[in-house]
Amino acid sequence: MSQSPHHRFSKQEHASIRLVAGYGVAGDAHGGVTVQHRSRVRRDPNQPNLRQVHLVSGELHDELRARGFDVRPGQLGENITTRHLDLLGLTRATRLLIGPSAILEVTGLRNPCRQLDAFRPGLMAAVLERDAHNRLVRKAGIMAVVIADGEVRRGDPIVVQRPAADVEEPLTPV
Repeated sequence: MSQSPHHRFSKQEHASIRLVAGYGVAGDAHGGVTVQHRSRVRRDPNQPNLRQVHLVSGELHDELRARGFDVRPGQLGENITTRHLDLLGLTRATRLLIGPSAILEVTGLRNPCRQLDAFRPGLMAAVLERDAHNRLVRKAGIMAVVIADGEVRRGDPIVVQRPAADVEEPLTPV
């Protein structure tokens, strides 16, 4: 669990974070009803914030460490680091029930940016790859909005509720 009140690349780890419906992570610089990411604010400060919460898989951290990158939870800017959950395999509008009451709704993929290379040279290329059909795979995590408030702690279970099959949409960058 990570958050930062400042617009920095990495976030500090905490034992828990508070998710606030319609806002994001309490005390996090990226929380808000409208966009908070600086590049998006410059384009249109009134667009909705579809990037209230950033999730990254712990398995990505493992993969990156195996490739020589020193990364730990929160250092890639994520708020929540998961384990044993195929984040990239989720679809848009999937709901994630975390802990006793928090609910997130998945909005899309995090689009990796050059800040990754500023943090660790070569990291951006390490989170991008091509699949068997030569399609770009962005492994830098997913983004979500908060639907229901709740305190979230390390180790809390995450229950996945997929949307109806006829409305499932693959994840695209947001």
